[in-house]
Amino acid sequence: MRILEVLTYYRPWVSGLTIYVERLSRALAAMGHDVTVLTAQYEPQLPRYELMDGVKIVRIPVALRVSKGVLMPEFGPMAWKLAQRTDVIHLHLPQFDAPGVAMRGRILGKPVVLTYHCDLQLPTGTFNRMVDRVVQFQNNSAGRLADAVVTYTRDYGTHSPYLSQFLDKKLHIIPPPVALEPCSEQDVVAFREKYLRNRDGAANGRLAIGISARLAAEKGVEVLLKALPQVLERFPEAMVLHAGPYENILGEEAYAARLAPLFEKYKNTYYRLGTLHGAELTAFYKNLDVLCVPSLNSTESFGLVQIEAMTNHVPVAACSLPGVRQPVTMTGMGEVTEIGDHNALAQAIINILSDKERYQRSADLIAESFSPQQTAVEYLKLFETLQHGKADITSTIAQEPPAYERLRAMRDTFNS
Repeated sequence: MRILEVLTYYRPWVSGLTIYVERLSRALAAMGHDVTVLTAQYEPQLPRYELMDGVKIVRIPVALRVSKGVLMPEFGPMAWKLAQRTDVIHLHLPQFDAPGVAMRGRILGKPVVLTYHCDLQLPTGTFNRMVDRVVQFQNNSAGRLADAVVTYTRDYGTHSPYLSQFLDKKLHIIPPPVALEPCSEQDVVAFREKYLRNRDGAANGRLAIGISARLAAEKGVEVLLKALPQVLERFPEAMVLHAGPYENILGEEAYAARLAPLFEKYKNTYYRLGTLHGAELTAFYKNLDVLCVPSLNSTESFGLVQIEAMTNHVPVAACSLPGVRQPVTMTGMGEVTEIGDHNALAQAIINILSDKERYQRSADLIAESFSPQQTAVEYLKLFETLQHGKADITSTIAQEPPAYERLRAMRDTFNS
């Protein structure tokens, strides 16, 4: 099958959305499908055309930036050209250009599937309000033109103003793809010796609280920083390891400046590691005692990092955002706290560090439920059904996949 994936930012850009599409595209290509990614050339040094892990990448030059959005005059003609050659068009929102691509699918009689990854929330201001209205209009237009709309959980679909309009019409639930590269015991030890030394320099391992996210306002990093005094009172040797980019993040300069005094205050406790890749990222998770997801708004719809942690036997302290609370709720592998409540987050971290074994679940079952191959299979079922006729997909509308039922059964077994 020839599949066209369309999104604004693709790798090497780091975000949950780009990682999702990369994992899905690689899994589909590994299964023998012809996958092309149409995206922005957001940095001029990136190649216009590239083959990466069996996936064809076509990047369109950016003429103008509007906040985090981009304008690409050459996008339309290339989208038309590629749409003619494909069997199914897969759009990833938020994305300004989605309605035009969806319309091309309609004109050409090609199935159009739209995956809605999260709500877009821009900073306050008259201009951003105008941009937000335009994006909402574009998203709604794309949704109406699409044959099917996909999200990660029914929880997020029910609470999202955008997704809820499709809940009983064409909304489908597909687990997101999660995968990490293997690492050796030597990699784990090397990471521990590099980052987890005590204040006296001994590499016998401090308690490690993890966060894996770019430094952005919606990630709620300040909630964790405010929770630290209570955690350190109970566990003085605890430390925070923050994996993810933290310098020169587009649109986040003011946020970074606002947090700078707190980072300075906790410079011996809170360590920003930057972007980790491959075996080093896996070693990061294997050295954690708890992972925190203190996100603040619906730009976070799930938190793939939770599954990455859980598959490495690491419990999670997650906020109660729709969708974000689901990995912990489904598995029982952690605690859910109120959004933005640093006292509740501190207590959740203390509870997990005090009795980590209490939160352990089957890492293998969790990994299997969210494998890229499993995600690819679910999408292929949807793609193939749409090719044969839309009437055949009504039985799966808004129904959670069997993988989620298996996770809840595991949770109930442990709880009993």
